[in-house]
Amino acid sequence: MNTPVDPTYTWNGAELDLDAYLARIGYTGERTPTLETLRGLVYAHTTSMPFENLEIIFGRGVPLDLATLQDKMIRRRRGGYCYENVGLFAAALERIGFEFTGLSGRVTMGATALRPPTHALLRVLPEDDDRAWLADIGFGAGPLGPIELAPDRGEFSLGAWRYRLELGTGALGSELWTLHQLGPEGWISRHTFTMNPQYRIDYAVGNHYVATSPRSPFVARPFVQRFLPDAHHTLDGTVVTTVRPDGGSDTRNLEPAELPKVLAEVFDIELDAADAALLTRADWAAMR
Repeated sequence: MNTPVDPTYTWNGAELDLDAYLARIGYTGERTPTLETLRGLVYAHTTSMPFENLEIIFGRGVPLDLATLQDKMIRRRRGGYCYENVGLFAAALERIGFEFTGLSGRVTMGATALRPPTHALLRVLPEDDDRAWLADIGFGAGPLGPIELAPDRGEFSLGAWRYRLELGTGALGSELWTLHQLGPEGWISRHTFTMNPQYRIDYAVGNHYVATSPRSPFVARPFVQRFLPDAHHTLDGTVVTTVRPDGGSDTRNLEPAELPKVLAEVFDIELDAADAALLTRADWAAMR
């Protein structure tokens, strides 16, 4: 007799319109739970799905149910931040047949004090490979492929972008992994994470903090990213920065009225007239 699957521990893959999701990210490869498929999915999702917090600054919530994620990110071709990206990606992995586990990371990039673990990641086990792989598709800054979770991984490249993965020891002797990326100012620690499994209910708690806490970096101003093989674009308030793999970068300041046009042209986010009006009404530069 088969034991029913507890929905608490699933990612609602059966509810996903897989054809629509794959069309949205431009993936046309095999639909089998292999390492090659995982690499193709991570690349396609990372380079097509923007990172954005616009629903928060518009005064709306950020639901993580799959129906909302599909409507927003697939039908309306918007982006999302880590919990939204990982929720949609996890549903696709589950639908295809991958074995995987949710993880939480603690963002260290730019931190001046200890932050809560509010970054969502996935540990994936392809069926044709005996290694575990990290799928970090919700950070907004790559990488372009999954990362082998090997203690001696060290420095590596995915495309033209450079990273470093280290395994150390955390509290009570626990494993503590740290992912670094190479930027214009050298190596930067971007987040730490453990192997403690996370489920949708855990992400719901972290999502509430990120979307509502006055201490969250995402409640005060627009923060949008687009990651491509040759450029990482960031909008922070009214400042647009483009960083290239060789360390070169460009920065320019925008007027609020320019924001909808730049979102469309640089970040592939088309706002309707009502949301465009909301975005251009505030002085985001004063809120940095």
